[in-house]
Amino acid sequence: MTITIATWNINSVRLRIDLVTSFLEAHRPDVLCLQEIKCVEGSFPSGAFTRLGYVHQAVHGQKGYHGVATLSRLPFAETARQGFYGKDDARHVSVVLPDRDLPITLHNFYVPAGGDEPDPAVNEKFAHKLGFLDEMRTWLTGAQTNRPAILVGDLNIAPLEHDVWSHKQLLDVVSHTPVETELLEAVRVAGGWVDAMRHFIPPEEKLFTWWSYRAQDWEASNRGRRLDHVWVTPPLKGRLLGVEVLREARGWARPSDHVPVIVRIAA
Repeated sequence: MTITIATWNINSVRLRIDLVTSFLEAHRPDVLCLQEIKCVEGSFPSGAFTRLGYVHQAVHGQKGYHGVATLSRLPFAETARQGFYGKDDARHVSVVLPDRDLPITLHNFYVPAGGDEPDPAVNEKFAHKLGFLDEMRTWLTGAQTNRPAILVGDLNIAPLEHDVWSHKQLLDVVSHTPVETELLEAVRVAGGWVDAMRHFIPPEEKLFTWWSYRAQDWEASNRGRRLDHVWVTPPLKGRLLGVEVLREARGWARPSDHVPVIVRIAA
């Protein structure tokens, strides 16, 4: 028996609802966490998910931008959302899932991208990103360490050397600058989180979940980054069964620039 959770920055759920439903029909995760849904709750295509058995839905939406949604075949005990950096820009939703011992809190995050200039003094978007992460660190510090919890989503940072196609060439590029990678690691350590993807895939192995639309041939150039993450607290580390990155999804018709990541946990 397993609990299967998928996370995917879909880059507009309404535009790509056919891709999402095809993915769900093929892989049947128990829970799907979407980021960048780009619609308000009232415009979310809930019926498409209900028809596939994902009747439990927690949506935190925003018109045209951002937004997260958690769709589940398992019931929720409760749902919540958290704002960061003084903004309510629909970047977090959490649910509580039933489990054999203690219930599991599942956080779904979409961290700000941060713009192009890695200088908070001249780029408010980058200042927003750093402030968001700093508040995220404070909020998560010690809160879940001894309880089963999972954190997934597009964290918009590729923290390790082999999470990007070229460590040296991307050191000054937003998503891999030292200030970001160090702050994300501080967030992870503060909450006692285990990086589930690197638990199975060695840090010295290249691992990407995002490929830019700008590449003429994304697969041939393979200039990717690992921006999507799955973390678990220590009580769930021993129950991790595996992770899968659906690289082929980047080659689907009208794809997102991110691909789904699936984690399996012993139930």
